[in-house]
Amino acid sequence: MSEIAHPSPQVHAAAPNGRGARLARQIVAVVLSIAFWQWASRTHLNLHLFTYANVPAPTDVAQSLWSLLHSPKLAQHVTSSLLRVFSGFAIAALVGVGLGLAIGRSRIAEDLLLSPLEVLRPIPAVAWIPLAVLMFPSSEGSMIFITFIGALFPILLNTIHGVEHVDARLIASARSLGSTRRALFAEIILPAAAPSIVTGLAIGMGTAWFCLVTAEMISGQFGIGYYTWESYTVQNYAAIVVGMLVIGLFGMGSSALIRAAARVLMPWQRVRKESK
Repeated sequence: MSEIAHPSPQVHAAAPNGRGARLARQIVAVVLSIAFWQWASRTHLNLHLFTYANVPAPTDVAQSLWSLLHSPKLAQHVTSSLLRVFSGFAIAALVGVGLGLAIGRSRIAEDLLLSPLEVLRPIPAVAWIPLAVLMFPSSEGSMIFITFIGALFPILLNTIHGVEHVDARLIASARSLGSTRRALFAEIILPAAAPSIVTGLAIGMGTAWFCLVTAEMISGQFGIGYYTWESYTVQNYAAIVVGMLVIGLFGMGSSALIRAAARVLMPWQRVRKESK
């Protein structure tokens, strides 16, 4: 009878230390980056290809952030941006996953839908602005449409990829056992494609935040993207960096929410990673 190999106590003791060392290295990397940024800005470092002469120092950015945090417009900026991003993302998730599942499973749907979508996919979000202004009677609709366009294609392509790469042996086995089309889709195809769909959702969320500045350039009086663009027009350089950092933090938090939801909805993926 074979013996089951248990991890040694040293392995259990080393794991927390390993995580602690990684966290320490990450903190040191952030601190060193900020220190270099401060030094380069204060000394107006000129590397000929680019210069830090007009780049605000971290201390200036911190003061601008403090001012924004005490601004009565902060809540309106954040609320407006969140509504636009999550509205565009939600519509993109429904459309992208739906079309991706259809294209991935149906040759007819692929022939009818994929070619026109491939033509639209390389068009950047900023190129959609004039048409969006003409298509939508309100500027709010135009801005949501731009974030929708940004999120749609990563979700669509990852869903198609996930469906097309479902193990054919699983499908054949389910069919040989008498599985119905609905059961085959719900119990085999959708769970197998779920990791790719989640990856597409996470990328799509990041792209939606990326397109937010472009969307809020159209018009509007509130939003983090609008705040960043307005800061550029009045040459408030520190506020530009604050807007960029806020967009980055919200984008990172939104993607983390999607990954956390995926861990709850796909427990088999967590078990697979822990077994490696």
